Amino acid sequence: MVWVNAIVQGLMLGGLFALFACGLSLLFGVVGVINLAHGDFAVLGAYVAVALLPSVHTNALWALLFVPPIFAVFGYGAQRTVLQRSLDTGPLTTLLVTFGLSVVIQNALLEGFSADSHSLSVGALATSAFHPAHGVVVPYLRLAILLTAVAVLGSVQLLLARTSVGRQIRAVADDPEAASVSGVSTRHITGIAAGIAFATVAVAGLAFGMYAQFAPTTGSTWLLYAFEAVIVGGLGSLWGTLAGGCVLGLAQTIGEQIAPTAGTLAVQLVFLAMLAVRPTGLFPARVAV
Repeated sequence: MVWVNAIVQGLMLGGLFALFACGLSLLFGVVGVINLAHGDFAVLGAYVAVALLPSVHTNALWALLFVPPIFAVFGYGAQRTVLQRSLDTGPLTTLLVTFGLSVVIQNALLEGFSADSHSLSVGALATSAFHPAHGVVVPYLRLAILLTAVAVLGSVQLLLARTSVGRQIRAVADDPEAASVSGVSTRHITGIAAGIAFATVAVAGLAFGMYAQFAPTTGSTWLLYAFEAVIVGGLGSLWGTLAGGCVLGLAQTIGEQIAPTAGTLAVQLVFLAMLAVRPTGLFPARVAV
């Protein structure tokens, strides 16, 4: 049952990886932005909750109601201004701009909150669990994060596939010039896509804040995991992103079962093996549909 428990824990950890990767996949697939500040924006979302929750005296779960909308508005504005202008200049400029944003966010958080670690309290949910079998533990919080990842990815998938805005997003991702000729406001649509991506980043940051402690420099590590989940799952595939996250989560927990310090090494070995065997990922797609 020890290995069964490791698999269960790995799948739930994979949900957190997939949450981090969702916004990265969408932003790259539609807008064409490789966001090097992605992990830092997630951590920023957690710190926004830290700053605002004491003033409203509520459980951290309520932050899910107001932090993602704040980030959605911010993402739309950032795409229409800073990111779009950098894209007009060239892809290298976008990399430099997002790297600069990463440095700015980390230093601003260090100034505002110091280097001390923080966490988001969710009460009894953080310690409650059930035991479906002897030796198998399913923490309610980790299960909730996995279900949230499925819900977020499923909602974005439905939006892209079943709504007018979603069809316009897919059209812009597929051929922005043709979409523009047909009357689609490409800058407005890419702004909406960025807003959705930033909202999912906020959800990932809040989930991580409830899952573990975080600090201003935590985002860099999770940026790497997000990139790897997107590549393992397949560029442009949202359900592939979930599968990629679960693969990496399984690699980490099984690696830790073999040796306590081998989890991160196992993740990197699986990632490298995937690049060698199937560089297009598990479920590649041209656009996020």
